[in-house]
Amino acid sequence: MKALCRDLGTMEYSTCWNLQQELFDALVARKRSAGGAVSLSGQEELEKPERHPAGGHPETAASGSPESEAVGTVLLVEHPPVYTLGKSGHAENLLVSREALEAAGAQFFHIDRGGDITFHGPGQLVCYPILDLERIGIGLREYIDTLEESVIRTVAEYGITAGRIAGASGVWIEPESRRPRKICAIGVRSSRYVTMHGFALNVSTDLGWFSRINPCGFTDRGVTSILSETGRNVPMEEVKGLVVKFLSENLNVEIYK
Repeated sequence: MKALCRDLGTMEYSTCWNLQQELFDALVARKRSAGGAVSLSGQEELEKPERHPAGGHPETAASGSPESEAVGTVLLVEHPPVYTLGKSGHAENLLVSREALEAAGAQFFHIDRGGDITFHGPGQLVCYPILDLERIGIGLREYIDTLEESVIRTVAEYGITAGRIAGASGVWIEPESRRPRKICAIGVRSSRYVTMHGFALNVSTDLGWFSRINPCGFTDRGVTSILSETGRNVPMEEVKGLVVKFLSENLNVEIYK
């Protein structure tokens, strides 16, 4: 199984959203024309399909054609300052007015992923995998675990010990403490086993942007970054390479450029 990686550099959120939607629609259409799985939305698909040795279902793994090997696209991007609110999020977790956001140079979007409100901006690596989970052979819950594990292994390369909190998606520092710190937010949508959205890893993000929201809806938890935890301003390109490496290994998919 293979997936194309596209490094978009810095791109406006709305432009990247349109690209995501195009890739998502094309992959769903391909599944529909091939008689793929029944439609699913949001985070309702939590069952784990049987994993086959070749990383997909027998009818797709048997063919050696490039089409049979393709499972989607992974987008890597940094956004100019923007706040996004998930479909189940609460508007009151935005602590300032829209006008105040615009005055600070940020945009705001209400979108169709799971999760509450979060921030994207410079110094943050955002990863949008548009993937066919059915062909990879995993369910949505296992997929989210895989995203988390890939980030946990990435930050471990910088000496950061991270983990999970039950009932709270994302990757956390000192998850057992009284005030854990989130280093990576995760929000995913799926339909016909095809994913959209993904995760946002704070590399050298200006954490002051998070003071305008209750990040991911939490009032008792903080946010952090690789820079904040280590004092090192690590190269974004290096972090991208690690994220792609661990995603590839954990999904058992060759991610190529």
